[in-house]
Amino acid sequence: MKVYSLGDKNSVFNRFIAELRDVQIQKDAMRFRRNLERVGEVFAYEISKTLHYEPCEVQTPLGIASCNLSSDQIVIASILRAGIPLHNGILNYFDKAQNAFIAAYRKYGKDNKFTIQLEYMAAPDINEKVLILTDPMLATGSSVLLTYQHLLQKGKPQHFHIVSAIASKEGVDFLSRHLPGKGVSLWVGAIDEELTIKSFIVPGLGDAGDLAFGEK
Repeated sequence: MKVYSLGDKNSVFNRFIAELRDVQIQKDAMRFRRNLERVGEVFAYEISKTLHYEPCEVQTPLGIASCNLSSDQIVIASILRAGIPLHNGILNYFDKAQNAFIAAYRKYGKDNKFTIQLEYMAAPDINEKVLILTDPMLATGSSVLLTYQHLLQKGKPQHFHIVSAIASKEGVDFLSRHLPGKGVSLWVGAIDEELTIKSFIVPGLGDAGDLAFGEK
């Protein structure tokens, strides 16, 4: 699995990540959602550089222009509900993509241990397509792995991209162990070192779903 951490290089992308983390700016839910969307747009642009392209011709008012356009079929998948703004940002750029949605959540038991529960999945065929899975916070990595395994019921993708605004080092290491090979790429805005006993990322940004859509 190849890991791309966009925040390692200085760009305006870093401001979007900083605002997502900022406890004062987080009070504006519309701004939080828009920042997740903008982050998704940057990720989509970077992912577009890895796609396959073919030459084509476009008729203009004055002649014929030659251009290279992507020939890949793309499916954007999101883990509800927090993934929706990030999903929309990627869809803004890959506007012809198909879409998939998965409902997943943590079910806590004793000693702060939890299992990932999947209750719903709506997805098109993904066989030989480019699959992009969005989840704003990559904590343990277990929900991403379980979601991917369920999506494989719809076929085997040509390439699997995972997109998260903030990841934990533990989550990155977990996916590296369980999703090896050249067919998987992980795109993150930043990698944080710490997970709490309840598997929340520190410093992280809090609960992305609650910040975007209100407390459950």
